[in-house]
Amino acid sequence: MTQQGGSFDKDLIRELAALLDETGLTEIEIEHEGKRVRVARGGAKALFAADLAEHESRDAPRGPARTDEFIVHPGTVTSPMVGTAYRSAEPGAPPFVEIGAKVTAGQTLLIIEAMKTMNQIPSPRAGTVIAILIEDGQPVEYGEPLAVIEQR
Repeated sequence: MTQQGGSFDKDLIRELAALLDETGLTEIEIEHEGKRVRVARGGAKALFAADLAEHESRDAPRGPARTDEFIVHPGTVTSPMVGTAYRSAEPGAPPFVEIGAKVTAGQTLLIIEAMKTMNQIPSPRAGTVIAILIEDGQPVEYGEPLAVIEQR
């Protein structure tokens, strides 16, 4: 695992996401050199670990990960509302964005239907989509991570 500019290697995250698809797993977590990466699909949050030495002793028993051990990636776009997330404008249409797409600030990433109203969710910054954390038609909660945009 390498660090590039304070973020985890994008290729590693893509490889882990592909491994989830290949194996049918919903979550995978690895630890290397005091850093931990957990990639999850569905409604789970994609979280990137802070330096573990700050949060736990290596001698402490390891149980399920606590969310206070993690820092959300600074490029995470979260849901501004409760509703149903859609990746395209209509069924069968191409998605607004894919992983690896370059986006501009204000470009539509997805839509969330709330109270029979379609709300466009814009990119808050220009950059590259490094993760899409929702499935098409998935219910989402307020504050739930939707995608990760790494600034250019």
